[in-house]
Amino acid sequence: MSKVLIIGAGAAGQVVAKKCLMNSDVFSSVHVASRTFTRCETLKEECDNNIHIYQLDADVVNDTVKLIEQINPEIVINMALPYQDLPIMDACLKTKTHYMDTANYEPKDTPKFCYQWQWDYHESFKSINRMALLGSGFDPGVTNVFIKYASQTIFDEIHNIDIIDCNDGDHGHPFATNFNPEINIREITQEGKYYDQSEWKTIPALSVSRPIDFPEVGNKKAYLLYHEELESLVKHLPSIKRIRFWMTFSDTYLNHLNVLQNVGMTSIEPIQFKGQAIAPLEFLKEVLPNPSQLSANYKGKTCIGCMITGTINGAVKTKLIYNICHHTDTHKEVNAQAVSYTTGVPAMIGAKLILTNKWHGDGVFNMEQFDAQPFMDELPKQGLPWKVIDVDSPLD
Repeated sequence: MSKVLIIGAGAAGQVVAKKCLMNSDVFSSVHVASRTFTRCETLKEECDNNIHIYQLDADVVNDTVKLIEQINPEIVINMALPYQDLPIMDACLKTKTHYMDTANYEPKDTPKFCYQWQWDYHESFKSINRMALLGSGFDPGVTNVFIKYASQTIFDEIHNIDIIDCNDGDHGHPFATNFNPEINIREITQEGKYYDQSEWKTIPALSVSRPIDFPEVGNKKAYLLYHEELESLVKHLPSIKRIRFWMTFSDTYLNHLNVLQNVGMTSIEPIQFKGQAIAPLEFLKEVLPNPSQLSANYKGKTCIGCMITGTINGAVKTKLIYNICHHTDTHKEVNAQAVSYTTGVPAMIGAKLILTNKWHGDGVFNMEQFDAQPFMDELPKQGLPWKVIDVDSPLD
């Protein structure tokens, strides 16, 4: 039985809190902190007052240290913004507390993913006998575990991987993002990048696309993006020869995005407005629909999986490990849409495995560095069932 502190009360953070309450045999008390305290208050009402809430600016390390010392949690689950990863890690080091997040660090003034900033904390966490688990969402997170599971139980050696992500849902809005708009738009407007034959290759943003036949969804146009799990998987699974990440976007979504880019609304460079400096993207985030309020009318489902090619008993085979998650089901269970659910549930599972000592170590770790089986066992129990199917025609 352990206390947990969740920093961030956005759409996915709310799912984490609710799923922790559903696993009260591990999480004895749930504490949630956010810069926007009204989100905490709403969440507490939805949780029948079974959580403790606090206002916190996680950019301020000393304030986070004080809150951790007040609560004394076993672990801090960081569901805040990616550019708050390092300040929260600093606070966990100062208080000797386990740390976990769902997305890697990204400087606020530079749209760039990179794990190295967090990997550099390895010796510091090791020296205090504490663990930092990085990227325990779905992608990254479950996708890493799918690939590790395949390497442990299916393939003798893995060569090529295509991570495929489709949201075949309709929320009824002309334009909305399924998680924090600021982070979502920064992510997809960056250059694409993939790994092929021991080299990283870059392409202009959204310049490469292809149809992909998603199981239980059908044929959808998907775009090649860069995603952070590629970086860690290449590091920890040296047999990989090629790894790519594909995500679907509707034409309507891309048309809106192009217009917003053309008029400068996706820029992170501050402008002067009525005597104040404001980044257009931060303003845009405030006028777009809140991802935590999309679920009521959301129809359809998500399909996320890993198409893996490698050798099995000397023969080259391709398998697809995937999950289907329905928006209507997640709304009924936790009042959240499926994108938030597929991020929040794995975050809870990662914390649960740390607290039950099924995953343990001193230092900074990615998901694929641990035994995949305990995580794979938890996924269907917690609402994310998975399947493995044969693939006759892998992506070229």
